[in-house]
Amino acid sequence: TQNSTDIISTVEFNHTGELLATGDKGGRVVIFQREQESKNQVHRRGEYNVYSTFQSHEPEFDYLKSLEIEEKINKIRWLPQQNAAYFLLSTNDKTVKLWKVSERDKRPEGYNLKDEEGRLRDPATITTLRVPVLRPMDLMVEATPRRVFANAHTYHINSISVNSDYETYMSADDLRINLWNFEITNQSFNIVDIKPANMEELTEVITAAEFHPHHCNTFVYSSSKGTIRLCDMRASALCDRHTKFFEEPEDPSNRSFFSEIISSISDVKFSHSGRYIMTRDYLTVKVWDLNMENRPIETYQVHDYLRSKLCSLYENDCIFDKFECVWNGSDSVIMTGSYNNFFRMFDRNTKRDVTLEASRENSKPRAILKPRKVCVGGKRRKDEISVDSLDFSKKILHTAWHPSENIIAVAATNNLYIFQDKVN
Repeated sequence: TQNSTDIISTVEFNHTGELLATGDKGGRVVIFQREQESKNQVHRRGEYNVYSTFQSHEPEFDYLKSLEIEEKINKIRWLPQQNAAYFLLSTNDKTVKLWKVSERDKRPEGYNLKDEEGRLRDPATITTLRVPVLRPMDLMVEATPRRVFANAHTYHINSISVNSDYETYMSADDLRINLWNFEITNQSFNIVDIKPANMEELTEVITAAEFHPHHCNTFVYSSSKGTIRLCDMRASALCDRHTKFFEEPEDPSNRSFFSEIISSISDVKFSHSGRYIMTRDYLTVKVWDLNMENRPIETYQVHDYLRSKLCSLYENDCIFDKFECVWNGSDSVIMTGSYNNFFRMFDRNTKRDVTLEASRENSKPRAILKPRKVCVGGKRRKDEISVDSLDFSKKILHTAWHPSENIIAVAATNNLYIFQDKVN
């Protein structure tokens, strides 16, 4: 039986790719560090080992609403490194925390008022003045919470995003987006509020939000209705009126009972260049050009063979799964997850796509990943998997791509897989 607190709920590389953080259902953050290449083992570079583990959030209880607040980490976002320490934001449903992760390999010795065990000395026995010295010690990695940003969200936080000015960040819940300054924890600025005066008129919720990578005044948020709004904070303080509205008209021939559910956007990501937005809904990944609002420039089918299975996916609640999507460092390839521990890659230039599997069997070091194929009806070839034998409990919701190299991290329930291009 797998421990449900170990289920990975978010994966994120830092800006250099040297560190990789995961958050889990039990409120823990585990940071992996990439090994430096050694002279005698040239091929060892690229292995990630545990660097630091800490409890970021604890379960809480909201007495006013009689609600339990889960400790599960919904998102982690790194800040660019400015000194020897690393900083990251982590959030659960209600509270965002800024963590500092730093190394210590020296400790002070030779205090005047304390003995070596740390007990206070009798001042009468102190006759000389000692100068404390720093002595080497085993390396310790310490994680300390530097800021706690609480009490600003009535609903569950689904996204956090660091602004390119590195002074502010935003947090989004189902109905509102707040802007924070890193230095100020007791107040935030509400920049989007889609809560209707009468909650019975509620027709859509915010599902994800992200800042533009270079323009600090621009951000996007996606909705459960399959639309994306681009907002400009220079236009007005409350960004209720969007600057751009991206929506694809629905094909009437595809209309079904499930149309609205499967068009809900589960993730939105700016390309590194800032020119494109990628969105993930239940069956597809779409790439939008910021200059064209009426339809996406690219649409990729993630698992179109599930279109005929929506009824049973609705019954087992899988239809509400929230898959994320990521760009590679040069924006030429996109990756997103599927079921049966499969994940998909789409090359935007060659238009080739591949299905790969993250599983114990093929995760031996140096093992080559073999492309997988799913067959729908008809005769099944021996290397294909039939739709009916897919395991819907094994889903890859969270993935990350190294900012500059072909190294990917894939979270399959409570296992983290790291794959890289083979080095000859």
